[in-house]
Amino acid sequence: MAPVDNFELQRYRDLPALEVLLLLATYVKVDRDFKPLKAKSTLRVHVYAGDADWELLVDGPRFFDTRAGKGGGGAIDLVMHLWRVPFRKAVAMLREAQT
Repeated sequence: MAPVDNFELQRYRDLPALEVLLLLATYVKVDRDFKPLKAKSTLRVHVYAGDADWELLVDGPRFFDTRAGKGGGGAIDLVMHLWRVPFRKAVAMLREAQT
């Protein structure tokens, strides 16, 4: 695998979580009835990815797994969390999805 430079890392940090989910997940459904309490741009998304069902709150590049009580920011963190893969595999998955 080619090295990851700072430009590529920043691009993955800035990708909206919903965009990443739409690229890589098997199933993505935005809950249109969800009313966020704090940030009005937050969406609740039901996802099937990495052989599991997830309920995520997403806002731009940030995500929060409501069931695990864990969150993060950026596409690489999201891929590592949902697919349970290491950093290098997450980058490879993102590269492949964007080609």
